[in-house]
Amino acid sequence: MSDSPRRAYISGIGMCVPERVMTNEEFEARTDIDTSDEWITQMTGIKERRYVADEDATSDLAIPAVRLALERAGVEGADVDAIIVGTATPDTYFPSTACLIQNAIGARKAFAYDIAAACSGFIFGLVQAESYIRTGFAKNVVVVGAETLTRITNFSDRNTCVLFGDGAGAAVVQGSDSDRGLVDTFLKCDGRLSDYIIERAGGSRMPASHETVDQNLHTIDMQGRRVFVNANKAMSDSVVLLLERQGLTGDDLDILFPHQANIRIIQSVAEKAGLPMEKVYVNIHKYGNTSAASIPIAMAEAYEEGRLKEGMLVGMVAFGSGFTWGSALVRW
Repeated sequence: MSDSPRRAYISGIGMCVPERVMTNEEFEARTDIDTSDEWITQMTGIKERRYVADEDATSDLAIPAVRLALERAGVEGADVDAIIVGTATPDTYFPSTACLIQNAIGARKAFAYDIAAACSGFIFGLVQAESYIRTGFAKNVVVVGAETLTRITNFSDRNTCVLFGDGAGAAVVQGSDSDRGLVDTFLKCDGRLSDYIIERAGGSRMPASHETVDQNLHTIDMQGRRVFVNANKAMSDSVVLLLERQGLTGDDLDILFPHQANIRIIQSVAEKAGLPMEKVYVNIHKYGNTSAASIPIAMAEAYEEGRLKEGMLVGMVAFGSGFTWGSALVRW
């Protein structure tokens, strides 16, 4: 369409995290698992994470994040055309969490749906939003990454229980005729590796039963070393790919928002992309791994800190169960 915008840009960003802070020292004090603040910090970079209140669900974090993003974008709920939610922990499998958000913000004309790309969900959602904007199918799209991973964490598993936290981030995506917006994106998956991060029960393959609950099969099962190796390579390669595709280097990137899964992966991605750590936004020490929420939470924090300024070249990269991974370059 000749009157379609050149690019899709993020006009508003917001976040919401629970009040409850779970520290490494609290894990260290437990007698049923053998761990310590030193071990967790050294292996992951995490010092604390946020836990959702017992009475709350994923939408209870997502809705305030969306409202804040809309306020910052100057967009009313009634003007939203589409809502896309990346989450591995929806309130319910159906209806979608996106539909609950649609009702809460009064987005009566919007269509809404969830996507299941795990930790890559926010980037996958941005790419879909760009398609809607560029084709003229929608003018105002809300993209959300929201998780309550503590609902599916096995707290008897020393290797995974310290990793995850809860939170939500949201972005409003609109059209732009300037250079602002998504410059380039990359998405990929490899289903051959799907068994490396999996919630085994609860779907049609293994419906809920007394046995599945007793065996903790409704919690995250992760082969940590294999995930680490694959995430490291996939995230590094996808950042370098986009830079090279645009004829750029790490010197041209103003700030990178990596998925906050492990500080060693983040450091490795920065090194391979030729980025000093000062250009990499890190908040894993505060929130742990919040899956699809980690990138929009980080971006919202950076915005609030004044670290995101118009004209900056911004990078994003994520990796998650599936395996899925993706990256994006954005002119802020």
